[in-house]
Amino acid sequence: MPTGICAGRVAAVTGAGRGLGRAHALALAAEGARVVVNDLGVSTAGAGISPGPAQRVVDEIRARGGQAVPHTADITTPDGAASLLATALDTYGRLDTLVSNAGFLRDRMLVNLDEDDWDAVVGVHLKGHFLPLKYAAAYWRTEAKAGRTPRARVVHTSSGAGLHGSVGQGNYSAAKAGILALTLVAAAELARYGVQINAIAPAARTRMTERTFAGTMAAPADGGFDAMAPENVSPLVVWLSSAAGDGVTGRVFEAEAGRITVMEGWRPGPTADKGGRWTPAEAGETVRTLLASARPPLPVYGTS
Repeated sequence: MPTGICAGRVAAVTGAGRGLGRAHALALAAEGARVVVNDLGVSTAGAGISPGPAQRVVDEIRARGGQAVPHTADITTPDGAASLLATALDTYGRLDTLVSNAGFLRDRMLVNLDEDDWDAVVGVHLKGHFLPLKYAAAYWRTEAKAGRTPRARVVHTSSGAGLHGSVGQGNYSAAKAGILALTLVAAAELARYGVQINAIAPAARTRMTERTFAGTMAAPADGGFDAMAPENVSPLVVWLSSAAGDGVTGRVFEAEAGRITVMEGWRPGPTADKGGRWTPAEAGETVRTLLASARPPLPVYGTS
C-alpha cells in the first residue's frame, strides 16, 4: 500500500517511457511525487524519436490521480538536459529528485565495434547521466547558498555489466562502470549542498534485456512471482528518492526480484611490499603468490 513517502517532492525520471523508467515514474507518483517523465521514444538501438511513450506514462499517472508532465528533449545535449530542470521548475517550482535511467544498446564484439556505436552508447548512458546531474546540482547548490539547503536525491542506473563486464557489450559495460565512478565523485562533491547520490545495478525485464538475456527474463507461465518484473526494483528507487534515507549516499545497490545487495566495490586484497624495486621476475612470482590467496573474480556476463 502507498505510504506517501514522496509526498510534496518533485522527481524527474529519464528514460521513463518504458521498462524500468516507466515503473519508477509510476511508483514515485503513487507515493505522492510529482513527476517529470522524460523519454525520447527511440528504439532499443537509439533510432527514431516519438513523444508517445512519455505521454502514455503521463496519462497513466494522471489516470491514477497523480501529477506528471512529459519531457521529450534529448538529455545527452546541454539544451535538453537544462530543459529537464526547467520543466520541473516551470511546472512545479522545484526539483527534489533526479532518477537517471535512459539508455539503449548497440552490442558488438570488440573487434566489430564501430566508433559510432561506442560513442552513441557511452553518450546516452554516461553523458546522459552527467548532464542532467550537472544542471540539477547547480540548482541545488544555488538553493543551499541561499539558505534553502535541499534534501535532494539522485539515483543513477548502472548494471551488472558495469560491475563485472559483459561479453559483446564493451561499450555498454564501460559506460555503466563510468556511471559508478561518477556516482562516487558526485556524492563526495555535492554532500555539502544537501545532495545524496546513489546508484543501482538492476536486473529486470526491459526491451534491452529481453533481447540479450531472453532465456532468463521471461515472465513465469504459471502466474507465480515474476522475479524479472521491473516493478520489483522500483521500491528501492522510491526510498532512495525520498527524504527518508538521510545519510545514505555514495552507495551502489544490486536489485533483482526480492533481493537487495549492497555492493562493496574495489577493496585492497592480498598485498606484498618489498621495500624497494622489484625485478620483472620477482614481480611475476609475487603476483602469482598473491593471486593464490586472493578471491577469484566473478564471472563475466555472457561466459559459461
